Amino acid sequence: MSDDIWKFQPTAGYRAGVDLVGYRVEAIDGHIGKIDKHSEVTDAAHLVVDTGVWIFGKHVLLPVGTIERIDATTKTVYVNRTKEQIKRAPEYDAAKHAGEPSYLEQFARYYDRPHM
Repeated sequence: MSDDIWKFQPTAGYRAGVDLVGYRVEAIDGHIGKIDKHSEVTDAAHLVVDTGVWIFGKHVLLPVGTIERIDATTKTVYVNRTKEQIKRAPEYDAAKHAGEPSYLEQFARYYDRPHM
């Protein structure tokens, strides 16, 4: 399992301290929602995306290593996963995230798989 999944890619265009909350999120094959939360925690940086009605209001966690690029002008984040891959991701649970130190491991395993 790679720790890089929790770090911004150098080519993503992220600048530390920029708040991504409210940015649109685009998968490889279309719009998936808006960023509801953004964490810059070292070795665990991630986004929580509100998918709205697309998958019935589910919140999904995306490690920042899935970000292909950020367009600050249009406030859009492009990720290198398909809508289906994101839809099948483990469900985000804020209570477990806050209370279980190993909670993020399931997301690392899921998103770091070579053939999803």
